[in-house]
Amino acid sequence: MSTIFSGIQPSGTLTLGNYLGAMKHFVDLQEEDNCYFCIVDEHAITVPQDRLKLRENIRSLAALYLASGIDPDKSTLFIQSEVSAHTQLGWMLQCVSYIGELERMTQFKDKSTVGKEGVSAGLLTYPPLMASDILLYQTDIVPVGEDQKQHLELTRNLAQRFNSKFNDIFTVPEVSIPKVGARIMSLQDPTKKMSKSDENQKSFISMLDDEKKIIKKIKSAVTDSDGIVKYDKENKPGVANLLTIYSICTGKSIPSLEEEYKNKGYGDFKQDVAEAVVKTLKPIQERYEELIHSDQLDEILDKGAEKASFTANKMLQKAKKAMGLGRVKKKRK
Repeated sequence: MSTIFSGIQPSGTLTLGNYLGAMKHFVDLQEEDNCYFCIVDEHAITVPQDRLKLRENIRSLAALYLASGIDPDKSTLFIQSEVSAHTQLGWMLQCVSYIGELERMTQFKDKSTVGKEGVSAGLLTYPPLMASDILLYQTDIVPVGEDQKQHLELTRNLAQRFNSKFNDIFTVPEVSIPKVGARIMSLQDPTKKMSKSDENQKSFISMLDDEKKIIKKIKSAVTDSDGIVKYDKENKPGVANLLTIYSICTGKSIPSLEEEYKNKGYGDFKQDVAEAVVKTLKPIQERYEELIHSDQLDEILDKGAEKASFTANKMLQKAKKAMGLGRVKKKRK
């Protein structure tokens, strides 16, 4: 059995891309592995947040995890800020990180192009906190998108550096990038990843969008002018993206879908993709509505924080001892 860790920021409602590319995969992983699913709210505050909206998003994300099929009896679901070991180890790992390697992180480079004066220090130093999230649980595998691979390489480097410099206590995690559906693209610009932060609302499908919105967004998705349903990421990225979505929602292979729509146009194809998405999200949305304001959600999160804290605190104490932090109590005579 492997230990798996994944964290998602509560920075808005998850998209269809988040579900198909990650959460659907998580439901399968929990059957075989020891899974920790963390709502990384402390990562979210590296950029300004409205406090009431942030709390709402944290609760909503927790409900979506459960509604998607995460079972609290099989997995540990918890909120990062409710397990203090994360920030404590995060600081310790900052002290073995180098400014040069943190400044090379793509997200920091992208957001500091206009000048570092307006960028929070947290944006520079959050990769060691991300490493802390992962290393506290002796994580074997971290399933991530391609855009997070650089941060995972830093996590591996920090684990190896700590082990070499102090004591060999951390498991060096492996990166897992799902080959199918790992990168669902924007409906309006299929060269970019689908993102909940996209200003164009037509570019993504929220997991909580109603049926009318989903159908409208799929029907307005960018394709091309030749009218042929064929998977070709380079020349037909919009159609390829819709085929990927359709395939994962229905379980049908892409070649079989190409054959099915051989003599049909984009109108029929988009309508069927939309219906498949609606059918996929409807039971999730119904379960979400049952959970979002329930005591059950709070009970699950309380138990998750307690379970995560127990494991994380044991590893934190090992790390403190390895670095020489704290005091050695005198033995009683």
